[in-house]
Amino acid sequence: MATFSLLMIFLAIGGLGFLFLVASLVVGDLFDSLGFNFDGPNSDFGVLDSRVISVFLTAFGGFGAIGVSLGFAALGGSLFGVLGGLFFAAIVFYFGKFLFSQQSSSSVSSEAMIGRPAQVIVSIKPGQLGQISCRIGEEKVEKLARTVSGEEIKAGQIVRIDSIGSDSVIVSVENDERVSLFSEKP
Repeated sequence: MATFSLLMIFLAIGGLGFLFLVASLVVGDLFDSLGFNFDGPNSDFGVLDSRVISVFLTAFGGFGAIGVSLGFAALGGSLFGVLGGLFFAAIVFYFGKFLFSQQSSSSVSSEAMIGRPAQVIVSIKPGQLGQISCRIGEEKVEKLARTVSGEEIKAGQIVRIDSIGSDSVIVSVENDERVSLFSEKP
């Protein structure tokens, strides 16, 4: 019958943590992939993220094994492992929080388009769809468009976005000659 030494137990915990870490790096947050979100509905990255936990387990096993190699007993090796695990898990946690805070969204809400000038890029025929192009900040947005009055608007004309319909934006002819596609909403 094989007996397990304290060193082998710490190495096994570290090895399992490492396998968990590799799987987390390939798949992403394993808990989230399986439908479990322990950090709350509005959290992208938290203390209970599988990457943080796997780093903790790997470091716990590794530092526990180092502690046992240095002559510590089970309690001393475990304390050494917990301290090492908490240290490296904290590094991964704060680095992950930093990375997630750097993400941004480039999507423009439909409401931000209302009242803005746009240029017709595909003629809008009476009762049919055309296409407009609108610049919001640095982003160029193209949308299908209909006219308010059902009139024809030729490509190249400047229009104003009046509202958002179910399948397109509703536009009207802009009569102000000074309108620029690069002007901000008043």
